[in-house]
Amino acid sequence: MAVQPRETDQGFRERRQTVLRSVSQLGWQRSMIALGLLALALFVALRSWNLPLLRDAEAGLYDLRAANFAPPTDTDKRVTLVVYTADTNRATGQISPVDRTILAKALAQIDQLGAKDIGIDVLFDSPQDDDDLLRAALKAMKTPVYLAYADNRTNPEAITYEQEQDLRAFHAGAAGAKVKSASILLETDGDGVARRWPRQYKGLPPLLSVALTQGSKDADARFARYTGPIRYRVPSASDRPVFDKIPIDLVADPETAPIVADAIKGRYVLIGGDFSDFDQFDTPFTRTGNPVTGETRMIGVEVHASMLAQLLDHAWKARPAEWLKILAAVLAVALGALTAMPRTRPWVLGLAVIAQFAVVLAAPFLAERRGYDTLDMPATGWLIGWVIAYTAVSASLRAINAAQREFAQGALGKYLPRSVAAEIMRNPDRLSLHGEKREIFCLFSDLEGFTKLTHAVEPEMIARLLNDYLDRLSAVVLQYGGTLDKFVGDAVVAFWGAPIAYPDDGERAVRAAWAMYEAGEEFRKSVPEGVPRIGRTRVGVHYGEAVVGNFGGEGRIQYTALGDAMNTAARLEGANKPLDTRVLVSREAAERSGLDWFRPMGTISLRGRRTPVDVFEPVPDLAPEERGLAIQAVEAHAHGDGARVKALTDKILESAHDDEAMMNLVQRLQQTHKGESYVLG
Repeated sequence: MAVQPRETDQGFRERRQTVLRSVSQLGWQRSMIALGLLALALFVALRSWNLPLLRDAEAGLYDLRAANFAPPTDTDKRVTLVVYTADTNRATGQISPVDRTILAKALAQIDQLGAKDIGIDVLFDSPQDDDDLLRAALKAMKTPVYLAYADNRTNPEAITYEQEQDLRAFHAGAAGAKVKSASILLETDGDGVARRWPRQYKGLPPLLSVALTQGSKDADARFARYTGPIRYRVPSASDRPVFDKIPIDLVADPETAPIVADAIKGRYVLIGGDFSDFDQFDTPFTRTGNPVTGETRMIGVEVHASMLAQLLDHAWKARPAEWLKILAAVLAVALGALTAMPRTRPWVLGLAVIAQFAVVLAAPFLAERRGYDTLDMPATGWLIGWVIAYTAVSASLRAINAAQREFAQGALGKYLPRSVAAEIMRNPDRLSLHGEKREIFCLFSDLEGFTKLTHAVEPEMIARLLNDYLDRLSAVVLQYGGTLDKFVGDAVVAFWGAPIAYPDDGERAVRAAWAMYEAGEEFRKSVPEGVPRIGRTRVGVHYGEAVVGNFGGEGRIQYTALGDAMNTAARLEGANKPLDTRVLVSREAAERSGLDWFRPMGTISLRGRRTPVDVFEPVPDLAPEERGLAIQAVEAHAHGDGARVKALTDKILESAHDDEAMMNLVQRLQQTHKGESYVLG
């Protein structure tokens, strides 16, 4: 029992053949370029954060997300900043390094006011006269204190190797049960913006915010190795900052310290500098024109405070799974490629592109709003990958369409004149895909005696002769703007007026008919020796209504014309033999040609047609007076003037005894009466 192939298998094979045919039309070089561009699109969609220019664009989009979805907050009651200011420097007379005596006094007051923990964001990397005073204050502390630490290896721009040695010596002299070291390293991206938590390098103490919370209920182990985005917050009211910021002078003075007791007691206190030209960082707020509290940059100690508050809130942002990023990149590239494939209206394509771009741009914003880490999410990369994929596929399709168009135009050019083929390629609707009634000029030609020749000559020679003959005649049809309908053996069928009609279709049809006869005569002269004599080419032309369009079903279609007009043209071609003419043109066609080449060949009745047809033969080389004799004779016959017909035919016989067609006409006029048509067998 035979098993029929499943429809799905057949469909798969058809699609496979289509793909292979498209690749063949594209060419291996263009195919490799297209595949390379798609690979590039995927690479960009995945790695845009690591590529120049795109990295800046990605960072800019992230800054927009971070700034727009930064959580608003009232003043944080858990963290207080105690800062050196320009006024402090002027009062102490010391700018760099900052005065350590005032720091010692401030530490003593903060300790008395009951701070929870103290973090000092000041590097003691150069010996000072008041170092002993500061060490003594540190050793007397009951509140845990974390001293700022950095090394030359991880932060060479901020500290030299010599400074690192001095820093180590100070920490060793001040260390105790309550005094420990903490890293104050802050890392910025390539554009100088502090967006992410710094890495925890081997050999460095814990990061300041992590160190402050170690061993307490506020600790969150996830932040020990966290390198995700820093969560910056915005004040919910312009008159209430995110963190209380107190000048160190106020805290160091025993008389004024009680004023700020509520801002110290039970809080994490971070001590650092607040100078306009030192230890300041750009943040997503400053890069998006939305500075926090009106400031253009953020001091380092406030960045640490933001990280500490994030840790205290356990606001750890989950990074999307790597497979999700890969899937998103593949989808973006696939969407770009698929969007380039359908042939659709420009406005539909425009809406589709806008919708896809909106989704791609909105996805990271939605993820940011839901609390995910979108710092390395390649939104720009997805868009650029989409564009590259779209460009690669659309360029490939244009190349394939160009090849198909060239093939189609070449194929059309075998049946239509070049100008008509080009017009149809520009506007395919001109080539009707269904039947429609049109008034056209129909032409049939035939080569006399060719059928007998096929029995007398080898098949190879027949094929060679036939191809040569049809090439000559089809070239004539196309030269005069006709549409080649079909070849039937040695017969050529053509028409004018479809798929595109022109005012001079009639003239060109008749000129083509005569030129085809002449081409046939040239062909006869070119036949090789040994080939039996070939007859002349006979042509029939008629004008009338026909149904024109594509016929033949879905499997194989042919653009052709059907109807009485075509049949009449075929009968006229056949009438040439009994009338001894070469080209016969019906009155309908002759009158619409605009030519004066014709002599009448009388009225004939064609087989299968009730109405007789007045026929004419184009004789462009015949003298007008000779054409005039034939015209007068036919008119006299139509009026039943036998005597005049006799006189005119006798005159014709005197001058046209070698003209077979005229001799035939004379004979028919003499055999019929008063416009009677000559009935062909």
